[in-house]
Amino acid sequence: MADFPAPPVTDLTKPYWDGLAAGELRFQRCQSCGHAWLPPREECPQCLLPDWRFEVSAGTGMLISWVVYHRAFHAYFADKVPYYVAVVELTEGPRLITNLVFDDEESKQQLRIDQRVRLRISSEAGWSLARFGPA
Repeated sequence: MADFPAPPVTDLTKPYWDGLAAGELRFQRCQSCGHAWLPPREECPQCLLPDWRFEVSAGTGMLISWVVYHRAFHAYFADKVPYYVAVVELTEGPRLITNLVFDDEESKQQLRIDQRVRLRISSEAGWSLARFGPA
């Protein structure tokens, strides 16, 4: 089996990963214009100022879109297909690409755009990852 494709951890991204390990999802918010975003970056993508801080999400959001992968594009995920990749908009505004997880097969069949979702932090190869499931 292939190794997990671990993301690089930098001084900028460390608070995000530390937050997940502590059971919370952190995002950045600009102190100048109020824009909120993920993934972490040095400057606000809206006003381009480096005046931001991390905040903690409530862990709720809305399903914007999703796709079901039936083929793994990395060897590590070969035994995990099919898996769901989604765009979720957090209640606080940022959007992120994530995985969807389900408690049962019926939940998969009832997915819909604008559906409420809730954060479910899970562990994968020693990493805490932000995943979402139906609320």
